Amino acid sequence: MISEPPWTAWRPACCWQLRRPSWRRANPDRTRARDRPQSVRTHRSALVAVGFVLVGLLAIWLQDVVVPLNTPFWGLFDNQLDLQVYLDGARTVLTGGHLYDAKFLGQMDYTYTPISIFLFAPFTWVSFEAARIIWTAGIFVALYLIVMLSFKSLGRQATWPLRCIGLSLVAVVLLLEPVRTTIWYGQINVFLLLIIVADLARPERSRLYGVGTGIAAGIKLTPLIFVFYLALLRQWRAVAGVVAGFVGTAVVGFVALPRESWSYWTGKLFDSDRVGAPQTPGNQSVRGLLANLLHSDDPNGFLWLAFVVAALALGMYAAVLAHRHGQELLAITIVGMSGCAISPMSWGHHWVWFVPLVVIGFHMLMTPGRRPGTYVLIAAGLIGLILVAFSWRSYLAHPIWFVNRTVPDAYLIGLFFKTGIGWLTWFTYYPYNAVFLVTAIATIVVFRRRENTVPDTDPALVVARPAPADVTATDDIPIRESPSRDVREADDSDIEQWQPRP
Repeated sequence: MISEPPWTAWRPACCWQLRRPSWRRANPDRTRARDRPQSVRTHRSALVAVGFVLVGLLAIWLQDVVVPLNTPFWGLFDNQLDLQVYLDGARTVLTGGHLYDAKFLGQMDYTYTPISIFLFAPFTWVSFEAARIIWTAGIFVALYLIVMLSFKSLGRQATWPLRCIGLSLVAVVLLLEPVRTTIWYGQINVFLLLIIVADLARPERSRLYGVGTGIAAGIKLTPLIFVFYLALLRQWRAVAGVVAGFVGTAVVGFVALPRESWSYWTGKLFDSDRVGAPQTPGNQSVRGLLANLLHSDDPNGFLWLAFVVAALALGMYAAVLAHRHGQELLAITIVGMSGCAISPMSWGHHWVWFVPLVVIGFHMLMTPGRRPGTYVLIAAGLIGLILVAFSWRSYLAHPIWFVNRTVPDAYLIGLFFKTGIGWLTWFTYYPYNAVFLVTAIATIVVFRRRENTVPDTDPALVVARPAPADVTATDDIPIRESPSRDVREADDSDIEQWQPRP
């Protein structure tokens, strides 16, 4: 028996020895997946796809339970009044009227930039019934593309089981109030989300990176927050792309519609009350929280500014951390929610950023290798998100005035209408911003803890793990593990510290 030399009995605590890199060690989940016959893996893929299809069918049934689809006016496909405002605004411009001085449906203002008229003008060539069918179908297609692009950003390959999962998740996110009201009102937010996700969440880079986000900001200003995020990352080329896209839309607007552009950029832009009154249950911004809790349409400006700065700092810090750890989809989702939080007016349908957040949650649940307790926390967070953003119904069995008409009854959708419990009012006025807070704080805690558990060692001892060509998650949905844009950090499994021997 050979014993160790006496001088190796004790080693300093600061000495480290690299073990075999984790990407070279056998991963039981991946090894079992590779060793299974192809027929077994195909069978399991079919079972997973069928399971998600059943979940999607359940979601469609619940959609009809919340508000029956054939309900006059309140049915999912039986309103689209915001789309009608868009089309009336386009007709006003085409007939020589003043876009930002007109009142549509008797009381509503046109709030988007002049360039947006070019998006809505083609729909004036058909009847409103045909226009809203085309618009609604476009929303469904956009939702599916957002889900699939999100999975692609997370490293998953577009196999047929993943496409089934994508279609099922479209049905699931339709149960969320921001998505349901987007369809019911005929809103534009899902299309803007698609442009931003396609532009910023893709793993590859291009010369036009950031331009799509700038164009989205040229239609609706809130995506300009991504300029701040990209500047914090010092991605100056992307910043230039966003600015170029934004300025380009403004220039085209001035050339094509000089009167409307001058009216908007020099005056109407700064009147946030044109979007709606701050003291409204549906206003899910920080200003809406203060207005509702203080029962004032003009909450203290300094208090609002303090909340805005705090929310912006929290969101940007969490987003930068997510980016540094290779989670770009999570980063841009947090930035998008930050924009909704700090905006003077954020209706529920502005929070369509919950869609990629739901995809991230399901992706984490489908990825093997975590501890059971971690899966429990992920599932709890995902269920909590769905419950908070669910299309909770508040039925009023008496006539009310809604925008431009009297309706015999009302189906008000959203947790923010559930204000009957006094001690929960602070939360029901603030549910979506609560999701933003929990997401940002959880991101900071997880990634800071991950950084703290990695010892501060010599950079030469940091193991960079190459991305496997084809790694299966849950034995069915292929996933490519893409390394972070920064140097990949070693975790505890890659470094073994010598412990003193007794």
